Amino acid sequence: VPVLPLCLSRASSMEGIALALALVSPATPAPRALAASGASLMPAASSLSRRQLATSALLAPAALALSEGVLVGAGVAHAAEPASLPIYFGCGCFWHVQHEFVLTERKVLGRKDAELTARAGYAGGLRTGQDGKVCYHNLLRDSDYGKLGHAEAVALRIPPSKLPDFARLYFSLFVPYSFPGKTILERNDPQDAGPEYRSLLGLPGGVNSPLFGDIEAAAEGKWKLVEGKGNEPDTLLKRTVYVMDSDKFPFFPAEVYHQFHNDFKGPAYGREYNAIRDLLLTSGEIKPTGCPDMF
Repeated sequence: VPVLPLCLSRASSMEGIALALALVSPATPAPRALAASGASLMPAASSLSRRQLATSALLAPAALALSEGVLVGAGVAHAAEPASLPIYFGCGCFWHVQHEFVLTERKVLGRKDAELTARAGYAGGLRTGQDGKVCYHNLLRDSDYGKLGHAEAVALRIPPSKLPDFARLYFSLFVPYSFPGKTILERNDPQDAGPEYRSLLGLPGGVNSPLFGDIEAAAEGKWKLVEGKGNEPDTLLKRTVYVMDSDKFPFFPAEVYHQFHNDFKGPAYGREYNAIRDLLLTSGEIKPTGCPDMF
């Protein structure tokens, strides 16, 4: 029986209790559509059938079930699906990629600022620098991510069932460019050339993951999904995305100043967005990396 995407608070209404007790058929997942810009993913509205509560005598067990944070339907209790899947995506500069995944965390998962998991960082290289560090380009030449073979990426942690939503968002970040006789899909900042900006994604097991089919479905045959071996070249104009086994090629968070940063293209994302960095730094969810805090 599928887990239903409902959030039921301890102070649930009579309608919520009735729903918990009287749901008699699995919900059909609502379709999700990309926004017209192709930059963020919007969940479509859905509805569930309801019946009125039959007797007031049922209120006590219903309230108990709701207070324990589970939805009871057809005699089966379901806990919320944990965000157990670590995954990362790279597609050019990580500033705008992080912003788009933050929007998707909010829309698809309903996360508040303190719950956001999207982090800018580096992945895909075969080496680390001194003390296991991977750092942005810096004047001290300390553990430079480019020289170590890494690319810019954004990591987050999601429920496995939501991977299709986030994979579709990722492939929507590639924008069309028209050339004589053809149109190609490419990252939105091709002026940033080099292996540091190659297209890649990582999940446990890589192409051998049982979830890899979700990646293939989201790609719709428009990209070559190639098993990553580390230190790959730039993918510009190659219609290629390297698929990394994140157990072998882990993600390294970027410096604090890179988190929730405005993109260099287009208008600023706003102070409210930038302030998430300080919120998560104060709470300890973002930590200093030991890398130089300078370009």
